[in-house]
Amino acid sequence: MAMAFTFPGQGSQASGMGKDLAAAYPEARAVFDEVDEALGEKLSTVIFEGPDETLTLTANAQPALMAVSMALIRVLEARGLKLEDVASHVAGHSLGEYSALCAAGMFSISDTARLLRIRGNAMQAAVPAGEGAMAAIIGLETADVEAACAEARTQGAVQIANDNGGGQLVISGLKPAVEAAAAAATAKGAKRALMLTVSAPFHSSLMQPAADAMREALSGVAKSAPVVPLIANVRATPVSDPEQIVRLLVEQVTGQVRWRETVEWFAANGVDTVVEIGAGKVLSGLARRIDRNLATLNVAGPADLDPFLAAIDGQKA
Repeated sequence: MAMAFTFPGQGSQASGMGKDLAAAYPEARAVFDEVDEALGEKLSTVIFEGPDETLTLTANAQPALMAVSMALIRVLEARGLKLEDVASHVAGHSLGEYSALCAAGMFSISDTARLLRIRGNAMQAAVPAGEGAMAAIIGLETADVEAACAEARTQGAVQIANDNGGGQLVISGLKPAVEAAAAAATAKGAKRALMLTVSAPFHSSLMQPAADAMREALSGVAKSAPVVPLIANVRATPVSDPEQIVRLLVEQVTGQVRWRETVEWFAANGVDTVVEIGAGKVLSGLARRIDRNLATLNVAGPADLDPFLAAIDGQKA
């Protein structure tokens, strides 16, 4: 089993995530306590109890999802797992890239929580509410979606934000331009073009103020080389140099999340099992749609720990 560890992005959050884990394992509880202390508030109460509308706020969802992923990592470590012994690479979807780097030792948990709070606030503040939009384009080739965006730019900025694989591309930008691009994509044969319920036009050029904020925030944070390479969102190729990773994290705010290419890179470079560490199963589903030859494993809560460790032990045996 050649594994890559992946970490989920915004949208995977759910009230109550991590609660059983924190109750059962002191290592997990310590992660949530550390995040609370770093942020100067009881984010753990929102994570465990909700309400959903508070947890879903970008500034809360981003550190919350990281906290759950890192709680799982710390429990696995306490039971003898070393990431570098079982995983050849890490990757994360958008904010999950920070979780991946924290798991691989580049950032501390406290610094990662603070970075994600800054990131969430900056992304929310970059564009006035209601001016931006995102849409999912289903069943259309990338070149045709690019062409639809190009046609719609008379209405303002719009671009591909996420290539999630399985025929799903997400576009992002000013609302009139996104609506025009969605209509153009439908005219070009898209099966569906769905406006998404989001609070800002993420991964578009309109996020430049947030990219600038992250450049400043990242410059003041302690960094170590990750114990395994990161497959970076905006390049879909491996990187290990901390300063290069920082540049790519800044670029990621306005750039495309190339998740399809990331999973294809795994499959082409010896990875046969994609492990999703954290809330939900979104990335596992995407991996199966992108390459059915890839096996997937989920570690989302206490019930997943023993089967996962047994699978690793069985492979070693």
